[in-house]
Amino acid sequence: MRKVLFILGQLSDEDVEWLSKSGSRDRVSAGKILIEEGRSIDSMFILLDGKMVVSLKGIGNVATLSSGEIMGEMSLVDSRPPSASITAESDCLVLRIPRATLTAKLETDIAFSARFYKAIATFLSDRLRGTVQRLGYGDKGASLDEDTELEGELDLNVLDNVHLAGARFERMLKTLLGDRR
Repeated sequence: MRKVLFILGQLSDEDVEWLSKSGSRDRVSAGKILIEEGRSIDSMFILLDGKMVVSLKGIGNVATLSSGEIMGEMSLVDSRPPSASITAESDCLVLRIPRATLTAKLETDIAFSARFYKAIATFLSDRLRGTVQRLGYGDKGASLDEDTELEGELDLNVLDNVHLAGARFERMLKTLLGDRR
């Protein structure tokens, strides 16, 4: 759910409402591939319910995703095919936001575009920092003072909006899932 905190924390209530209304709820059966490594996709997805597995050819499963994860955002940004596959581990419900719909909004609503791309950049920056640390690069000897972020800790700019992001995601789920939750 960490990704949704980055994304929805940067967006406004109106932005989140627009995403909810502009997307479609799609059921994904257990075992079905939602995103296939190397194959272009035409949507970005938010996992509303269920569990999905991320895998890489030649490596296997590398992560498990749960409610609140956003998928396909990298291909939206750079238009390249996905670098991993995502398969439903259980029956899932996703919010599918078509690339064409999102692109039109990004091109016509400059404020939304700025917030959206800042959210994506913040998340991808955090992911890259984590990857670099896990690979053993970086300064392991850094002192742990108040300005140093601990591994796994949210960026202070993100942390300021975590409560908003959580509330926005809960409203999104209530809107999209109704009493099913």
